[in-house]
Amino acid sequence: MTVQSPAAAEIHPTALVDPSAELAGGVVVGPYSIIGPNVRVGARTRIASHVLIERDTTVGEECTLHQGAVLGTDPQDLKYMGEPTTLVVGDRTVIREYATLNRGTAARGLTSVGSDCMLMAYTHVAHDCEIGNHVILSNAVNMAGHVTIGDWAIVGGMTPIHQFVRIGAHAFVGGQSRISKDIPPYVKAAGIPLQLYGLNSVGLQRRGFTEEVRRELKRAYRLFFASGNNTTQALARAREELRALPEVEAFIAFFETSARGVGE
Repeated sequence: MTVQSPAAAEIHPTALVDPSAELAGGVVVGPYSIIGPNVRVGARTRIASHVLIERDTTVGEECTLHQGAVLGTDPQDLKYMGEPTTLVVGDRTVIREYATLNRGTAARGLTSVGSDCMLMAYTHVAHDCEIGNHVILSNAVNMAGHVTIGDWAIVGGMTPIHQFVRIGAHAFVGGQSRISKDIPPYVKAAGIPLQLYGLNSVGLQRRGFTEEVRRELKRAYRLFFASGNNTTQALARAREELRALPEVEAFIAFFETSARGVGE
């Protein structure tokens, strides 16, 4: 085990830390937690009791891992054959009780969670998922493999997410939804079957999006979901009629790159 100075890590006597683990200064490891091989923990991260970081995992600075969280375990994928893969968690992310985060598989090699995220109790982040920054996953969100969630997205509790689904940046998904198709950025969605409910206007306003941007995104939303156009027609009209703002470009590009199809 390597402990970096100037402030040594504080490790409870009952915790087990592998000799190859690297703990930065100010790290706290609580009772009965286990830190496995090739784990790196950033400065001032706090690890509560009974946490398992199994192996090949990097946790950033000033994170908080609550009791019973499990990070860096093998992917739940029958194709996984023991190849070396990793899990990376950014800075200042909070992982609540009994959340589980698996490493990647050969397909991507990496499961990643960004900075300033909140993963609430019993969430599951499966192999090869990619979560952006400032993401909130409420209690018992369950992700299948290869899911991508953009920055500032919020997913309500008890929501399963199908493999390879993408949820765009700044989207808001209501609790107890079932997500089997892509959800565009900047929108609200909820239900079984999933339905879209317009722009996430409150969220966009809170995050400082200008009135001009919100107005143009609303026009984009109407072209795709309230005009009777199919996706090909909506894309053509969007390119002709909408202003080329970065947010609008991101909205349009999401449809152009969707493999699973977009929810309606």
